[in-house]
Amino acid sequence: MEASSPTPSVPSTPFTPFSTVIRTASHAQHTEAENSSFMGDLLGGRLGVDAYRRYTEQLWFVYRALEDASGALTADPVAGPFIRPELARTAELERDLAHLGGSSWRTGLTPLPATAAYAGRIAVCARDWPAGYVAHHYTRYLGDLSGGQIIRGTAEKTWGFARKGDGVRFYVFEEIANPAAFKREYRELLDALPVDDLEKQRVVDECRRAFALNSAVFRELGEQFPMSA
Repeated sequence: MEASSPTPSVPSTPFTPFSTVIRTASHAQHTEAENSSFMGDLLGGRLGVDAYRRYTEQLWFVYRALEDASGALTADPVAGPFIRPELARTAELERDLAHLGGSSWRTGLTPLPATAAYAGRIAVCARDWPAGYVAHHYTRYLGDLSGGQIIRGTAEKTWGFARKGDGVRFYVFEEIANPAAFKREYRELLDALPVDDLEKQRVVDECRRAFALNSAVFRELGEQFPMSA
């Protein structure tokens, strides 16, 4: 989704860690995504498991875009340090989708238009702009390690999935023993991002764009699954 107007400059000082700058500057877009009607209905137990499955399908397209590109970026000085195999989610998503839809879950599967745009933007950044790829990497994986755990708990309770079992494996990071420590290390990588201030501003703008693209997916999912009576 293209921004309708230029975004304001990032408020910072030489003493503000970049991880703090990026979190603060994208707070409004992050909140909008979290508070979408679709996600509110899903977390509130007002939608059926078919809505959860459709949401999981959209995640599969997004994470394929992120992870299909990761191998080519491992040696990149900007994006490479963020490529961590313990974060990879595609295999877990496929296991969840097989549980939700059976062995033929791929048959006829297509992304929503907003999902296609989101995955396409990730692919462009991965190919042409590693720092922009970092913005998308950050918005997805740190969210999975944080708020994603709320979705897992709700799914287990609402639709009867086994705790950390098939259906919610996307949200289970078995190779990360201490998520809090991992997130601290990740933020330290952001703080040390080897780019200048102008490029950091562009990364912040791309982070805002990532949240906007995610919100667009939620809007289209909300149109497919209006709140159950």
